[in-house]
Amino acid sequence: MPTTPPTTADGLRQAFVSFFVDRGHTHVPSASVIPVDRTVLFTVAGMVPFKPFFTGDEVPPYRRAVSVQKCVRAGGKHNDLDDIGRTNRHFSFFEMLGNFSFGDYFKSEAIPWAWEFLTGTLGLPPERLWVTVHLEDDEAADIWHEQVGVPRDRLQRLDEDNFWKMGDTGPCGPCSEIFWDLGPAHGPDGGPATGHDRYIEMWNLVFMQFDQQADGTKVPLPRPSIDTGAGLERILAVVQGKHSIWEIDVFRPLIAAAEAATGARAGADPEIDVSLRIMAEHARTMTFMVSDGVVPSNEERGYVLRRIIRRAVRHAYLLGARDLVTPALVDATVNEMGGAYPDLLANRDLVVKIVRREEERFRSTLQRGLDHLDDLLVSGDVSGRSVLPARHARLPG
Repeated sequence: MPTTPPTTADGLRQAFVSFFVDRGHTHVPSASVIPVDRTVLFTVAGMVPFKPFFTGDEVPPYRRAVSVQKCVRAGGKHNDLDDIGRTNRHFSFFEMLGNFSFGDYFKSEAIPWAWEFLTGTLGLPPERLWVTVHLEDDEAADIWHEQVGVPRDRLQRLDEDNFWKMGDTGPCGPCSEIFWDLGPAHGPDGGPATGHDRYIEMWNLVFMQFDQQADGTKVPLPRPSIDTGAGLERILAVVQGKHSIWEIDVFRPLIAAAEAATGARAGADPEIDVSLRIMAEHARTMTFMVSDGVVPSNEERGYVLRRIIRRAVRHAYLLGARDLVTPALVDATVNEMGGAYPDLLANRDLVVKIVRREEERFRSTLQRGLDHLDDLLVSGDVSGRSVLPARHARLPG
């Protein structure tokens, strides 16, 4: 256990893994963002690589595991693209810290360990933390209060928000979430049950204790399991004392690369800030997706990647950048995260080549569209119309 709380991304990753390895967990390196599970387009959570163990389709080679999993959420029900850059909560790429029990320990171990890591290893003040549990989960509520010492008035009960399901059928169970209170300057008091942005979810502890049947009944599992997920970026913002997620150490070099590529400066205008954040955020997504084997196309994962690259380029274009920007964004990502993910270093040249080619193609499309718009304006073809045709009303992508 570190003698001082970790204050960097590398330090947090190492501290989390070490904490749970010391408690009998096997460290499992991050899986690809391309999942083996065909029911999801990307690895959207830390538990995805372990799903066969939870469903009983495979026998796990270990009873406890800890991981720092690279995740992509872009497309389908996990599509938050329109919110990226405008909130502290939404990303298309993020890292999820997780500890897992496959029929080994349960609530009485998982709950105190989570609290110990946050308040002990990270040194977070307990009075800034709130906890939620499911309406019917008296067991978890009692552990939080009696074993951990969380006051009843900082322990709230929610319904559907605190019940996790893998699908319409299969393993499911109540969950317990830990929130950080940003303080009175960020909204009214009342705890996370209010739904205010003042309270930031840091860690979700899922207690898999039922098998949901097709008729809706829930049968107790013979060996309940634990699945937890904590957002590395959100925890970093807390330990680094940042109210904006975009000021943490993993984003600062990427924001700087976006500024250098466009000539724009963060802090000058809210909309400029959003564009710079989108470029920085998408830099990580495109780099990890290509490094893991995704290539731009018009189908499934390739289409999502194409959208990600083109959104970054379009926002660079809006900021006045007329030269290529994606190679610099990829380099900044590899320089920042290559130590934690060595595959990025090995695949740097390939990633740069693929995103550069996609950006060149898109910029050609952009220029043709703008040239055509200029021709329409010069020829007067749009005269007498109140608006331009929809296909000319916005930049492609």
